Amino acid sequence: MTQALGLLADGTPHYAPVGELLVDGDRVCCHLCGRWFLSVASHLRYHGWTRTGYVAAFGLELGNPLSGPATRKRRAEALNARYAEPAIRRARLAARDRSASGALTAAAARAALGRPHPPERRSKTLAALAGVDPAARAEGNRRRGERHRARIAADVARRFGFATFDEYVAARVRAGLSMAAISREAGLHKDWVARHTPVPDRPPPGEARLGPFARSLGHADTAAYLRAEHVERHRSVAAIALAAGVSRWTVLAALRHHGLEPRAHATKRHDAQARERAAALSLGFASLAAFVAARRAEGAPWTALAAESGIAPTTLRRYASPHRA
Repeated sequence: MTQALGLLADGTPHYAPVGELLVDGDRVCCHLCGRWFLSVASHLRYHGWTRTGYVAAFGLELGNPLSGPATRKRRAEALNARYAEPAIRRARLAARDRSASGALTAAAARAALGRPHPPERRSKTLAALAGVDPAARAEGNRRRGERHRARIAADVARRFGFATFDEYVAARVRAGLSMAAISREAGLHKDWVARHTPVPDRPPPGEARLGPFARSLGHADTAAYLRAEHVERHRSVAAIALAAGVSRWTVLAALRHHGLEPRAHATKRHDAQARERAAALSLGFASLAAFVAARRAEGAPWTALAAESGIAPTTLRRYASPHRA
């Protein structure tokens, strides 16, 4: 092979495809010069390269022997003939023990940590996956995901002294914790907790903490308490949350769950409306809107209306709108 196929990132020409070791019978092709050898490993000294650098540069697997099948077979036969030697026997037993104990797998995982798959491995993996039924591959991924979820759930349940993760979540919900609080305690994402551990008897929003507080004040339930405080007494969401010791979002969720529309600034709006009604009655009208409409129809200027009512002209102008009539 005389013509380079391309250049590496550092400008080095290569005469064989990156990520592939070309084999022709017993010989393999050198990426650096395009010549063929029984084993490229011993030839690399000619180029001043090491085997590790060559494998990494050309995207080959670390375990690639860089030799043809006949050469590998002869080397294997030569090694088999030496299995009776004491040193080799001891080495084989030690390697077998490392493999059985899992130490070899752990060492391989540490060595591969952070290292991307070489192109040669990726091409082999894709070729193998191409022959696997997509449905079977999806089922395998699903089973692997279920095992991973079960392992995480079991670890969390064991850490907090529960037999199962569902029991742990149910106990925390009964104690008044939200899914966000449970997820923070368990070190998991709240969506993961809610998705993988549904709690059928989960109380309505806010019930776990608002319910006991409402009953302690003599109300039948949370709905009656919220109706009395927010609708009848016009207490704001913030004031209710502060009194009950919960967040504003808990009160808002409870209001919507019980069909009560939250009113922004309920207390201020109610007080303002009471002041407006009192001012209108003192002027002999049912509402300020009626007062403004009658006086404006008579041609009175805004300054006269303000002097008569004691209310700023900018406030009175708002009552001139049709929707305030």
